[in-house]
Amino acid sequence: MLSLLKKKSESAEAAAVPSWHPNFRNHATLPDIKVVRTAFFVNGAALLVAASLAIYVGIGEWQLYVINSQIAQTQAQINRDKPASDQAIALFRKFQADEAKANEVSAFIKSRPLVSELVIRLARTLPANIAIDNLDLRDNGLTLRLSVRGDAAAASGYATAYLEQLRSDKELSQFDEFTFTGTPTRNPTSGRMAVEFLLKTKAPPAAGKKA
Repeated sequence: MLSLLKKKSESAEAAAVPSWHPNFRNHATLPDIKVVRTAFFVNGAALLVAASLAIYVGIGEWQLYVINSQIAQTQAQINRDKPASDQAIALFRKFQADEAKANEVSAFIKSRPLVSELVIRLARTLPANIAIDNLDLRDNGLTLRLSVRGDAAAASGYATAYLEQLRSDKELSQFDEFTFTGTPTRNPTSGRMAVEFLLKTKAPPAAGKKA
């Protein structure tokens, strides 16, 4: 038993003794003896990144191609429909111009009262002390020449009251100004006061505007 322990201690001491020659190996220059080398993983990762970039760029190019194709098709449709569209726009503008002219003529015609209607209205509303000597309807309005009974003061009062009556008459709304023209004078033949009114016609509305 003692011999076995002695042999073990001698072998342990022998193992602790350094080798008889130095170790000059450079581990950095030794070949890689791994089953799968590190370079394989590095190259694989690089290839994967390159493939991903290529796929991304390819998808972007394809999308750009599709968009350009759609733009080209849309532009072709625009170029195809442009002549018809321009013609339609020109016709619409011509229609607008013709409509404006027609509305202007219609408004002007409507703004001119009928002489027969005016005579009937004036005859129905004429005061007892006033007579119509002359009625002159022109583009700018209606001129009434009247004979008024009474002295100067009374005739002036009758004429002023009649002018206010005409101004407030809703059936004479085509006129917007009611004024005396000139100075009332005494007619030596009839002995009545000669008075003249001007009922100015409203200006026709501008083209394109409602009356």
